[in-house]
Amino acid sequence: MARGGQGLARVAVVVRAGAAPLWWLGAAAAGIGVVPEGVTGRRIGVLAGAALFLVGAAVVALVRRGRYTALARGAARAGKYDVLQDRAVTVRAWRRGHRWWLLLGWAVALGSAFAVPAAGGMLLAGLGAGLRLKAAWIGRLERAGETLLWVRVDWLDRRGGSPAGKAVKGLRGTGVAAGDAAPGGARRRTAALV
Repeated sequence: MARGGQGLARVAVVVRAGAAPLWWLGAAAAGIGVVPEGVTGRRIGVLAGAALFLVGAAVVALVRRGRYTALARGAARAGKYDVLQDRAVTVRAWRRGHRWWLLLGWAVALGSAFAVPAAGGMLLAGLGAGLRLKAAWIGRLERAGETLLWVRVDWLDRRGGSPAGKAVKGLRGTGVAAGDAAPGGARRRTAALV
C-alpha cells in the first residue's frame, strides 16, 4: 500500500460472510435429509436436529466475545493511507477460501441423514444462524462505540477468516459512514433517488 497504508477488511463482514452459505446448504441438506427414514426415524432426527440447530447457533454466536470486545476497546484510528476493502471483495475471499469446507460440510450433513434424518443439515443451518447473530452483535458494538471495526487483511488466515485470531494484534476504527457496509456487515442501504 502507498506510504505505509494497510488493506483493511470489515470485521463484521468477515464474520457474516459464511452465514448465508451455511444457512442455505444446511437448509438444503435438512430438506433432502428428511426423505430417508434413517436409523432413528424422522421424528427423532428432526427433534435432534432442532436441538443441534439451537446449540450450534448459540455456541457460534457466543464464542470469543471477550476477545472481540477487548480488540474493539483497543481499536486504533485507521490511517490516512489505509485502503478499505469493499464488502463484496471480503465476502468473495472468505467464500473462496472456505468453499471446500462448505462442500465437505454439506456432504457430511447429507450423508448423516441416513443415520439421523435432517439433523446434520439443521446443525449446518444453525452454524450459519450463529454467524449472523455474531455479526449483528458486532454491529451493536460498533453502534455503541460509533466506530466501524476493521482488521488488516494480511492478519486474516490464508482462507480469509479469523478476524479475532492469534495473528490479529489489534483492530482499526473508522467513522460509521466509511466503507460500503453498514454496522453488522450488511449491505449499506442507499437512499432512493427522487
